[in-house]
Amino acid sequence: MKLSKKSEYGLRALLELTLANGSKTLQRHEIADRQGIPVEFLEQILLALKRAGLLSSRRGVRGGYVLIKPPSQITLGQVIRILDGPLAPIGCVSKTAYQKCSDCPYAEKPRCPVQHVMGTVRDAIADILDNYTLEDFSAGQQNG
Repeated sequence: MKLSKKSEYGLRALLELTLANGSKTLQRHEIADRQGIPVEFLEQILLALKRAGLLSSRRGVRGGYVLIKPPSQITLGQVIRILDGPLAPIGCVSKTAYQKCSDCPYAEKPRCPVQHVMGTVRDAIADILDNYTLEDFSAGQQNG
């Protein structure tokens, strides 16, 4: 699995919002400046996270973005799925976007060796990312 820039920037933006402790809204240009993210790309990311119910926004001079959910309830896996889609390395092992193998000679067999290994990879990735929250993620920033 390779983390896309979209997910990397999304996690970095959420880190900024987590460190703000929900006490104030952050404007997109503040987040972009602090994290070195292009503002136009950040706007797309923030909109996707807002649509998914993780953020709210307010317009105006005192406007900006704020987390809706507590950081302890948002996992890195959830964020990556919102921004990049399934964590599975191949479609036939995805739990959220399953795709039947059409060209695999093992597809009709009870145990495809590729599917078995890639399923194990998916489980390992999901086990880490689905048990690591924004609160955990931000703890390293606050202590370092």
